[in-house]
Amino acid sequence: MSDFNTLELITDSRGFATLWLSREAKNNAFNAEMIRELIIALDHVQSDASLRFLVLRGRGRHFSAGADLAWMQQSAELDYHTNLDDARELAELMYNLAKLKIPTLAVVQGAAYGGALGLISCCDMAIGVDDAQFCLSEVRIGLAPAVISPFVVQAIGERAARRYALTAERFGGQRAREIGLLAESYPIGELDQQVEQWITNLLQNSPAAMRTSKDLLREVGNGTLTPALRRYCENAIARIRVSAEGQEGLRAFLQKRPPSWQSQEPRS
Repeated sequence: MSDFNTLELITDSRGFATLWLSREAKNNAFNAEMIRELIIALDHVQSDASLRFLVLRGRGRHFSAGADLAWMQQSAELDYHTNLDDARELAELMYNLAKLKIPTLAVVQGAAYGGALGLISCCDMAIGVDDAQFCLSEVRIGLAPAVISPFVVQAIGERAARRYALTAERFGGQRAREIGLLAESYPIGELDQQVEQWITNLLQNSPAAMRTSKDLLREVGNGTLTPALRRYCENAIARIRVSAEGQEGLRAFLQKRPPSWQSQEPRS
């Protein structure tokens, strides 16, 4: 799909999509157009039942340098209510990404500043390069990481979020892995190979089971035990055991053969 100005949404014949931030000349910085196009692209992904998962990447040297300077200058000239509309648009993007039905994997190189950390935090998983640079930079310019803050706290924990939001310190890929923002970090020369390994691994899994597991983990949250949660979990396993993919997976395991979702021919 190529009908975007700031993005590329590419569907792979194996059954997943890659959403590229594609304002390379601007280091993939956010502006109102990119935010709106990201919302539209995620709607396309959500409605495509053939997709197993989504990979989110940035073209060029950087994942995203955060907010576009020209866009920020325009925002400074807007009144409160117009700024509120902008904030609601950004929030819609973040919430839609966080609640996407299929698994999401962010791949990070170069800079990931400000709102870019929100995108990464909204994804289920993220990997990147050792020398990537992360920064919650908002306080340096008199702002706050308001809309993205719930997702950042979920990704790295309250204590680390307080530190990096209040200090605006930069930190690298290895530190991002230590605090949970990245699952793994790699030398830059290995990144594409590692991305392919993550993709290959995800393609081994039942698409329906991954969706169910994502719904389940969202419901479980921090794991606080309640009677309602117990009932939800009991119903979840019962439903998936009798589902088509659940039955196929169990039969394949007992018959010592690959399940159908691993043996499908690539779609053209």
